[in-house]
Amino acid sequence: MTRKYLQIVDPIHDFITVYPHELELVDSPVFQRLRRIRQLAGAHLVYPGAQHSRFEHSLGTMHIASQAANVLKEKGYLDSKDSKNIRMAALLHDIGHGPFSHLFEEVLQKKKKISHEDMGQRLILESEIGDIITKSGFDKTFLSKLAFGNSKYQFMNEIISGGLSADMMDYLLRDGYFTGSEHAKVDFMRIIHSLDVHNKKLSLDKSALYSFESMMISRYQMFKAVYFHKTVRSAEVMLLESMLLADNELDLTTNDLEKYVQLTDEFVISKLISLTPRNADLRRARQLAIEYQERKLLKCVYEKIFTRPRMGKVNVQDLQKEIAKKSKVDECEVFMDISKTPSIPLSPSKKESHSIILTTKKGEGPKESYELPISEIPLVSAISGFMDTLRVYTRQQFRKKVEIAAHVILGENRQ
Repeated sequence: MTRKYLQIVDPIHDFITVYPHELELVDSPVFQRLRRIRQLAGAHLVYPGAQHSRFEHSLGTMHIASQAANVLKEKGYLDSKDSKNIRMAALLHDIGHGPFSHLFEEVLQKKKKISHEDMGQRLILESEIGDIITKSGFDKTFLSKLAFGNSKYQFMNEIISGGLSADMMDYLLRDGYFTGSEHAKVDFMRIIHSLDVHNKKLSLDKSALYSFESMMISRYQMFKAVYFHKTVRSAEVMLLESMLLADNELDLTTNDLEKYVQLTDEFVISKLISLTPRNADLRRARQLAIEYQERKLLKCVYEKIFTRPRMGKVNVQDLQKEIAKKSKVDECEVFMDISKTPSIPLSPSKKESHSIILTTKKGEGPKESYELPISEIPLVSAISGFMDTLRVYTRQQFRKKVEIAAHVILGENRQ
């Protein structure tokens, strides 16, 4: 007798149900590689428990998206086929991630001006993933759009990505659990059961507004305490520089999908450490990778956080040269890091969110919906804007010289 489903034990959601057509995707080599890509890149060097991967996050996102789809199905906005599509799209939303997750995104952007979503779409359309989808009776073209927020059904896109997304609910809970951070508190069940649809957009019952506020604050705190932690970024700056220096040698930003899916965290680290140092760039790339692995991290000597107004345009190379010259330290020993994120998640179309749609119901009358500006949600308004962080790093032996030069050149109030 063929089993109807598999249940996977999960520390965040207790049990995650996976159906046979989904299991075939999960068991494919392209999906299994996500086990070997850490969710939080270099964060485990600060938070030792942060060893979790894109694999379990993808399963968790599917689980939450499925619950959201079931709520909207009961309210008449979706049918069984829609729910299955949402589950599969959520499962595949991270399929295109490269090694070290969002850190590799910075390499792709600098070298090829592409994103993990672009690679994910290609994997769904051009690899065995697409063959499995088609064989299971689903439309791989539609799923390739829905998984990355590009389908014509906006509220379905918003279930997977955006300010009320299954993606964010799972990563906040999961990252908080594995880092041990107390910041990531999300009442996701309250939010999910309060979902509705208004003008083809996802809306939230007014009674769950406090849960939404709490989630936004949790996200803000996680960026400050974990994702943009100065030591976490120190490790990632080293790894980023190493990959950029070695890209031409190792072809990390390859367009070949077969080569791309070989790129996992340990595979790339081993390649970087094994580089033949036949020129200065490769020598530096190898040394940085070794120091990353041995946790001999760069030291932060300058930090400035911008919320409102945002950080102006910064010419990183010019500033590095200025600081190096002032400090009389080799330019390659000065590292600048600019980390940027909106305080409120972007919409699936990558636009800044300025409001949330709330739904209310009084007595036996019909439901009423209205758009509430973020500026009118006091706690969320207080953190709205952007978290742009400018930092300068260097090695321990140059710390004092570079610190003095960075403060002289950048100043306390440079915009």
